[in-house]
Amino acid sequence: MVDLRKICNFAPVQWNERLARASHFHYYNSLSMINKETVKALVEEWLQGNDYFLVDIVFGADERIVIEIDHADGVWIEDCAELSRFLQERLGDELGDYELEVGSAGIGQPFKVEQQYLNHIGDELEVLDADGKKLTGILKSVDGRDFVLTIKEKQTIEGKKRPVMAEVDKTFSMDTVKYAKYVLTFK
Repeated sequence: MVDLRKICNFAPVQWNERLARASHFHYYNSLSMINKETVKALVEEWLQGNDYFLVDIVFGADERIVIEIDHADGVWIEDCAELSRFLQERLGDELGDYELEVGSAGIGQPFKVEQQYLNHIGDELEVLDADGKKLTGILKSVDGRDFVLTIKEKQTIEGKKRPVMAEVDKTFSMDTVKYAKYVLTFK
């Protein structure tokens, strides 16, 4: 039998032979535990040379790692599978009990990164602003963390008795809106 005291370092915990033999005892080497930075670096390695971009990595409490990628022309299932295989090969045993899930950011879901805004210039977006007002309009431009949405609203025009609908550009910050998302339309 291997003497676990020689291969494991339990600095803050006293060695306990009964605990080591208990069926529920697990030793995790903190140097090899998987973390978000490791997964992100590997995803970014795979992304080099691809037109895909990383949207999010979520470590779930249910031992799932969810990786969301996106592409201007949509995400192909084959590419999700390729990224998943790449990560499984690179992470190997570090993946442990985690379930790996690779997929698209999801059409109609709130944007999480600047590249999603850039990919949807000219498309209709729904924005919930910082005051809780929901607006729908065409994404006109993106400049850094700011974006311009062209909306239709009633405007009072001098010489006219009634307000008329006019196109108005409104500037928002990605950091202050509650969400912005692509409006899926069926024509």
